[in-house]
Amino acid sequence: MRKKSGPEVFRITGARPALADDVRGRQRRYVISMSVRTLSVILAAVLWNVERHVAIVALALGLLLPYIAVVIANGGRENASSLPSAHLPTPVRPALESPPERPEEESAPEVRSPGGEPQPREQS
Repeated sequence: MRKKSGPEVFRITGARPALADDVRGRQRRYVISMSVRTLSVILAAVLWNVERHVAIVALALGLLLPYIAVVIANGGRENASSLPSAHLPTPVRPALESPPERPEEESAPEVRSPGGEPQPREQS
């Protein structure tokens, strides 16, 4: 058991737990699964002549647990997908659009007739 010394510290960031804490947790899970394996092998030996079906299940559990325990222990750190990203993308500044090009010669605005056809204005 770990003794607490000093004041309690509160987590205020989305940072992952320390690597030492992660390794300690994986070692703890491995030791627990190996203890269950040892108990299941002992149970299989004790129950072999008494209850053969339960002994076979316990023996199968004792044979499969080392593989599962090693895979879990070597699984690495947890995936941090739920944690916020520390990377802030640079803001994209909108590009200014150039004004539409005007023809060199300024033309007179068009006037539409009641039929909808454009008619040029007379210039004076």
